[in-house]
Amino acid sequence: MGSMTMNLLLLCLSIGVISVVHGEDPYLFFTWNVTYGTISPLGVPQQGILINGEFPGPNINSTTNNNIVINVFNNLDEPLMFTWNGIQQKKNSWQDGTPGTMCPIPPGQNYTYHFQVKDQIGSYFYYPITAMHRAGGAFGGLRINSRPLIPVPYADPEDDYTVLIGDWYTKSHSSLRKQLDMGRSMGRPEGVLINGKNAKGDGTDEPLFTMTPGKTYKFRVCNVGLKNSLNFRIQGHTMKLVEMEGSHVVQNIYQSLDVHLGQCFSALVTADKEPMDYYMVADTRFTKTMLTGLGIIRYTNGKGPASPELPSPPVGLAWSLNQARSFRWNLTASAARPNPQGSYHYGAINITRTIKLVNSASKVDGKLRYAINGVSHIDTETPLKYGQYFGVADKVFKYDIIKDEPSAEAEDKITLAPNVVNQTYRDFVEIIFENHEKSIQSWHLDGFAFFPAAIEFGRWAPEKRRNYNLLDAISRNTVHVYPGSWAAIMLTFDNAGMWNLRSAQPERAYLGQQLYLSVENVARSLRDEYMLRDQTPLCGIVKGLPQPPPYGP
Repeated sequence: MGSMTMNLLLLCLSIGVISVVHGEDPYLFFTWNVTYGTISPLGVPQQGILINGEFPGPNINSTTNNNIVINVFNNLDEPLMFTWNGIQQKKNSWQDGTPGTMCPIPPGQNYTYHFQVKDQIGSYFYYPITAMHRAGGAFGGLRINSRPLIPVPYADPEDDYTVLIGDWYTKSHSSLRKQLDMGRSMGRPEGVLINGKNAKGDGTDEPLFTMTPGKTYKFRVCNVGLKNSLNFRIQGHTMKLVEMEGSHVVQNIYQSLDVHLGQCFSALVTADKEPMDYYMVADTRFTKTMLTGLGIIRYTNGKGPASPELPSPPVGLAWSLNQARSFRWNLTASAARPNPQGSYHYGAINITRTIKLVNSASKVDGKLRYAINGVSHIDTETPLKYGQYFGVADKVFKYDIIKDEPSAEAEDKITLAPNVVNQTYRDFVEIIFENHEKSIQSWHLDGFAFFPAAIEFGRWAPEKRRNYNLLDAISRNTVHVYPGSWAAIMLTFDNAGMWNLRSAQPERAYLGQQLYLSVENVARSLRDEYMLRDQTPLCGIVKGLPQPPPYGP
């Protein structure tokens, strides 16, 4: 009997969920084997990256405050690291999964990520941040459900579906990386995938999801692509928007939704049409040639194939901007905590610092690079956070090589260096993103949620603050900036750590369009930040150094 009990326990540890009693929040345990495998999502065989044999990877289904433990075995032939897009890693940038905060997992070895989805709800995703591994797969959905005692502002759906949309290349991730290393852009993708597939539309496609007539379903949609914004719609159905990146929103009805790189939303869809198949449609936006991805939704008593007549896509930047302005925070709904979202009055807080960031593209020694305020970030062998923690930061990087206001020549002359901005803990800061290029930009910030107070065409100036939404901008972790436009975000830097701000377009991040915000735990207090875990693998110049003195209370 004892042997049987032990076997059951080991089985739960490897594939499922175990709750820890004694007052601790529940734990979810996962084991991932990451391997290469042949995939053909666009009909062309190519090398993919699989998790437990799956493409895309498995969904992580969690609840607020769960502890997530993932033992990752790297069976690739190069270092690997996962990042958890949108998970704030409270007091724990050690687990953020970026080259500035962790050592990658060497080939043939394993590492166990351990983090808590503290005080969060919503729709997110994970992906491999190393090299260009994301172009091979190994991405998946990560949802955080509300705790049972915290009400959500809509009835429980019949089911909850994750929809991962994104453009795709038929070249392998290693070929794309070589292209970038040679100083050339990846070029245009060949197609668009929905959950790793693109329906042929010949009547042989299996459905990705099913719906029962009269029932309402939640669709969590994330753009996990590599290059383009996408427009998402469901043939014959409307979508009631209910959540964006961890915030409940005013529940407007949409025929279609623009989803920019790295962004996620949740919408309710009711099966109230004639029972048959219907297409989910994802089109590239703002491109000369439109690419389309299709997926099938099937009514359980469906009697026919989907109509070949697809719903028309929207046109133009103005349409997209107007839609973005229609998104509003639901001030009366509770999110991860019982208090209403609107009880946090971000518009009444005094700004202590304004940082203006201008993205640019240029060549260095004949090779393409992307930059922020004239600096193109390069990763270091020693993670930036480790250098800081072990007291050797001056041997790894220099602080503040960019200024809060970029110089006039910053767009023309690019410097290659680790780009680290020193930011005072708990300051309330305004960050301006200004895009002088002809392509749309999408930005993601680790460790925080921020308020996009404005997105407008033209150049930013202080008087533009009169146009800010200081009441109900949605608290989220991504913001997009249209060509020749700017966006302003506001946030409190109340999470100590080393946090990556990057382009959500992997090509641009890989070639330097990123930086780190160092929100240092100057007091070295456990109240503000966890310590580096014992037995954490070290790399670079800190390998073999004695551990620093422990943090105080």
